[in-house]
Amino acid sequence: MPRARRMMRRRRVGRAVVGTAVVAGTAGAVHHHQDKKYAEQDAAQQEEYYDEPEEQYAPAPAAAPESDMADQLQQLAELHEQGVLTDEEFAAAKQKLLAS
Repeated sequence: MPRARRMMRRRRVGRAVVGTAVVAGTAGAVHHHQDKKYAEQDAAQQEEYYDEPEEQYAPAPAAAPESDMADQLQQLAELHEQGVLTDEEFAAAKQKLLAS
């Protein structure tokens, strides 16, 4: 094989090797950049999550049912005193309220 052909063949092979190395190096750099970017985003999200006050996630305190029941008993007593409810009706309504 003449020397010129061997040189051309080596150049083609050399260019292919260099081209492959450039592509692989670029892909590696891009992958590294993306990993770094995603890691920073995850860290920022975790920081936001842990910086939020916990009260936001706590359930709202339930209204005190005892005071509500006391109010209802008071209303029943007022109705009984006014004569709207008889003794039997008052006793039944009071028993029903206390049972619930």
